[in-house]
Amino acid sequence: MFQRLAIDRGAILFDAERVAAPGPQMFEQDHWRARGDLIEHTGGRGSIHFIEGSGHRWAMRRYLRGGVPAQFALDRYLFLGEEWTRSFRELWLLAALRQRGLPVPVPVAACYRRGLLTYTAAIITERLAGARSLSETLAAGCMDNTQWAAIGRCLRRFHDSGVQHADLNAHNIMLGEHGEVWLLDFDRGRLRNPGPWHERVLERLARSLAKISNGTIQWQSGFALLRLAHDG
Repeated sequence: MFQRLAIDRGAILFDAERVAAPGPQMFEQDHWRARGDLIEHTGGRGSIHFIEGSGHRWAMRRYLRGGVPAQFALDRYLFLGEEWTRSFRELWLLAALRQRGLPVPVPVAACYRRGLLTYTAAIITERLAGARSLSETLAAGCMDNTQWAAIGRCLRRFHDSGVQHADLNAHNIMLGEHGEVWLLDFDRGRLRNPGPWHERVLERLARSLAKISNGTIQWQSGFALLRLAHDG
């Protein structure tokens, strides 16, 4: 499915059906800005930029650290081999999840570039048309019981398939205009046997909802419906 292109101090994996001219420039903000195709947006744990134009509707994300580690190495990770780079692992995981029929973005390309002992990385996926995050929908007061239940059923599909999301939060659950639900950002995600880790994933989501609500947005009853749909 993907083809590999060697570049200076690194490599790119790309879908030849979606990328006509692969190269390191496709991961550079200035390249898309000069073409007038860049829409800048920062959110979640990574730096996200939207690329729209020239037949593309993509989301590009750089891998950035969070918390205390970010103070020492914001975008650099220890290089343990190409197959262990975060971008390549996420690209292959997204491809595997789509083969299972799970609602995740279409993977387009991923890259990494090495330093002496470390590397930087980025990934490009298709942007979801007409979708907005759970956090945005909740802040706008537009969540209803049907949407909460749909999220719960969606998460159950992933968990029954053994998919563990490493950072499930209200920013990477996307809701479509017609009741669709997608999950984003599978950095450090993995496939494993279903088990008690399901509960930890849901607890992480609950902490995210509590954080963004800041005591002003009611989410508890909706989350209870989510849990009911997930556990049922």
